Amino acid sequence: MIIRSAVPADAERLLEIYAWYVENTAITYEYDTPSLREFEERITNTLERFPYLVLEENDIIQGYAYAGPFHSRAAYSHCCELSIYLDRNAKGRGYGRKLYEALEDDLRERGFLNMYACIGDPAVEDEYLTRNSEQFHRHMGFTKIGTFHRCGRKFDRWYNMIYMEKLIEE
Repeated sequence: MIIRSAVPADAERLLEIYAWYVENTAITYEYDTPSLREFEERITNTLERFPYLVLEENDIIQGYAYAGPFHSRAAYSHCCELSIYLDRNAKGRGYGRKLYEALEDDLRERGFLNMYACIGDPAVEDEYLTRNSEQFHRHMGFTKIGTFHRCGRKFDRWYNMIYMEKLIEE
């Protein structure tokens, strides 16, 4: 298993992983799968300032995690928002933990102090959304700091969104 920085050439595999979440879950509130070109641009734009990591095992990308701006104003420049996606068949192998640990180390070295996660949250778990992401983040040391009620609509259902935070300052 290796963790390395993503490159635009990884976009096809990363998009394959992400598309499943767009089409089958409320984990992302995106309705339409982005084009390959758009996904390549997302990777390139992210890498201008933030880490974008992929985890490979046996030369196959099993997941990815990246950071992005928490907010556009300069005062928030030491904060970031994280995202992580694993191949739907690669869960339960510790990949998420490994990716987040590497991401946190990279962010700390870059001088970031606060990490945030914006997570879809069901009022009642269903086939599109469970509380697994919240549980994962809690296990990784994040604390729930707020709930936005009925703010995301997907698959003709309303979902909440929660923010979780982890302070990584030394």
